Amino acid sequence: MRMLHTMLRVGDLQRSIDFYTTVLGMHLLRTRDNPEYQYTLAFVGYADESEQAVLELTYNYGVTKYDLGTAYGHIALDVPNVAAACERIRAAGGRVTREAGPVKGGTTVIAFVEDPDGYKIELIEEQFHTKDAL
Repeated sequence: MRMLHTMLRVGDLQRSIDFYTTVLGMHLLRTRDNPEYQYTLAFVGYADESEQAVLELTYNYGVTKYDLGTAYGHIALDVPNVAAACERIRAAGGRVTREAGPVKGGTTVIAFVEDPDGYKIELIEEQFHTKDAL
């Protein structure tokens, strides 16, 4: 078994695609529109779905906003340099909600950014040495 994707419901599909591709540097892998059931899917990620898990952005026709609730935590991304990633994200119009610095009670450098729908994204400095990082 392997993880395939995480699905996020979004209020404006193009705005979310732009954020994940332009601000976070992911690639738009594929889209699928289903007018009969009134939704559109867009899959974004750093590599093909056959290689690693991706995000499924789901737009339900006519829904512009969701209540995220208290159960959702965050998506985590491995980056070579958290402070530099924050600067690139900010320069691309992204919102940094916690600046780069050590995690409370530890030494790992992290930061948080938010996507246009309010989903939290944690940036973690080089935990797993990914080849495609911000």
